Amino acid sequence: MTEYGYFLSCEEFTPAELLEQARHAKQAGFTRLAISDHFHPWNDAQGNSPFVWSMIGALSQAVDLPVTTLVTCPTVRLHPAVTAQAAATSSVLLEGRFTFGVGTGEALNEHIHGDRWPSFEDRAAMLEEAVEVMRELFTGRLVSHQGRHYTVDNARLYTPPTAPLPIYVSGFGPNAAELAGRIGDGFVTMTPDADLVRAFHGAGGRGKPVIGGVKVCWGTDRDKAVDTVHRLWPTELLPGELAQILPTPAHFEQASELVTRQMVADAVTCGNDVNEHAKTVGAYAEAGFDEVYVGQIGPDQETFFDAYRQHVLPALRSS
Repeated sequence: MTEYGYFLSCEEFTPAELLEQARHAKQAGFTRLAISDHFHPWNDAQGNSPFVWSMIGALSQAVDLPVTTLVTCPTVRLHPAVTAQAAATSSVLLEGRFTFGVGTGEALNEHIHGDRWPSFEDRAAMLEEAVEVMRELFTGRLVSHQGRHYTVDNARLYTPPTAPLPIYVSGFGPNAAELAGRIGDGFVTMTPDADLVRAFHGAGGRGKPVIGGVKVCWGTDRDKAVDTVHRLWPTELLPGELAQILPTPAHFEQASELVTRQMVADAVTCGNDVNEHAKTVGAYAEAGFDEVYVGQIGPDQETFFDAYRQHVLPALRSS
């Protein structure tokens, strides 16, 4: 049976707001949390970017729900050895309720050291090597590694995970689904695409979890909700590889001028139609997903949680 979690957007909310959302999510009946890992927001209107590892530490003390990163890029901004230490500590703090979602990243977050932004093929190879390094470190043994992309010299995690720490690999196409099936303990993808799920299963992922996420804007005034999405998250509708290659929020703002209000109204679930929200979220279960994380866009969080507690989540669980 599909589990329904809440998506904490570090790009849009302050640390205090994210913690409050986590508490509301549990009260509303969401059974899991996901959290984004960004150095920058997608645009200045979103306006936030708290450090995900600090947030996970705080979440471990605020609620007892499982937490998944959606997703961390462990290859450029932070060395895999440092990322492994952060993930291991998160797992210990959460008493094994941590899932480590990883991906090949976006230039938006990873270019900050001035390094060349690699091609997808190079980033996929870097991710595969990083996962290998991190798995070795999670054992708590002394690790030395000399690879194509990374060197680790006599490193040991003295606070290793005390429970299995699953690594789920993110992807948006068949090549990424194949990589996830080959090296991941699960697959992360953001659209309810049954073909991608089948590609993951066929590449070694059969029996492993598939998880996804979707953003909505619950509100009694649908026009106002559409305006909110168009102001804060037009980036969700940018085509192709733009999300991976544009380097700054200013570039995303320029590209987002191509996203019309009508495009948002047609593509994003807005308003207070319970059936529409249930259909949007339920599409993931129909496509074979094991977990789906819902994020509410905009400040009207309490109304969203009330509506999902009273109407949407019961409708999903009874279908």
